[in-house]
Amino acid sequence: MHIAFFTNFYHPVVNGVVRSVASFRQVLMEQGHNVFVFAQSESNYKDTEPFIFRYPSLPLPLPGDISAAIPVSPFVEQLLPALKLDIIHTHHPVLLGQTAARKAAELDLPLVFTFHTQYWEYTHYVPFPQEAIQDFLKNAVHRWLKDFMQKCQHIILPSESMKEILVRDYGLEDRYTVIPTGTDLEPYQCAKWKALRKEKGWQDETVLISVGRLAPEKNWDTLLRAFAKVYPGHPNLRLVLIGDGPARQTLEALAAELGIAEHVTFMGALPFEEVPCYLKAADAFAFASVTETQGLVTIEAMAAGLPIVAVDGSGTRDIVEHGKQGFLVANDVDALAKGIKKLLSDPDRMKRFSNNALKKANTFDVHQLGKQLISVYEQAIQDKKENRYVTLKMEEDSEQEAISPTQP
Repeated sequence: MHIAFFTNFYHPVVNGVVRSVASFRQVLMEQGHNVFVFAQSESNYKDTEPFIFRYPSLPLPLPGDISAAIPVSPFVEQLLPALKLDIIHTHHPVLLGQTAARKAAELDLPLVFTFHTQYWEYTHYVPFPQEAIQDFLKNAVHRWLKDFMQKCQHIILPSESMKEILVRDYGLEDRYTVIPTGTDLEPYQCAKWKALRKEKGWQDETVLISVGRLAPEKNWDTLLRAFAKVYPGHPNLRLVLIGDGPARQTLEALAAELGIAEHVTFMGALPFEEVPCYLKAADAFAFASVTETQGLVTIEAMAAGLPIVAVDGSGTRDIVEHGKQGFLVANDVDALAKGIKKLLSDPDRMKRFSNNALKKANTFDVHQLGKQLISVYEQAIQDKKENRYVTLKMEEDSEQEAISPTQP
């Protein structure tokens, strides 16, 4: 197949969407398909992969030098028809997502959308904190997402939790499939983690690690406050945070306020290829986010054989079985602290959780998931031929009319 991936973020940006796009692209290419990526341009970055096409972009006022794609490119407009595409797969509903939908309609191609993000949880970035305005924004996001989904032949959901949300809150009725992002275990098996522990001076410490964007929706303050409650009873405990984001300074100040700054290491954003070594160098994984669509970083932690203690939130609960790979706890500082203490109190149980985590990680085989993705594409192609689109069950008391997909 000739497949077009449209994504607002790709290398060198480090986040869950980029990891998903990159891992599926690699496995599909290995299986003999051509995957063309259309993404944002990045200054001072040169692509080493083939078939990467960049849209112009503007820098965003966020840590990490992230840019926003400008969805205008005469070169891409001329290129797309020549690629003889079979399908367009967008990983965002805005910016390049809108371009993907427009080009799918113009070229009479099926459109697939992966629902990577709980977009309504990000309205707090709009600088109007008033509750009424935030409610208006969230409702606008919901209406807009419903419109976009009805332009698609298929929706891919990265977890059962996201499926439940879209079925319950959006009335998603058909043409959807749960396909999590797969994990390549080889980097974890080859990681030289002992040398890293020595380099960082962690040989005599118990390292609790977490990974993610340092942003309010990731609930980092709960993890820091829980760590502050656990540390006095475990003076050799260290918390390592991998990631960067707009909340970093606030979180560093909170660590100082809680008296744990010397025992919390903010690593910042790391190249993806370095993350497996850091995970392998740790002793356990802690996670407090409740806005995950899949819990990709938790899968990666399990690939490193780490026992888990995490807040019982969407995405995470799809990955971790309570009492088998680790503990799931309530979204509460005391509950998370209690879970960490319980995990650390029994080394034999930690070893058992570690073994179970490795077994669970093996079920996320990226090669099998790639084959499942191709099956979705084949169905979407057939649905497009028969003029079938994603349908949403509209609320009986809603005044909103069903929005018909744009036809070429």
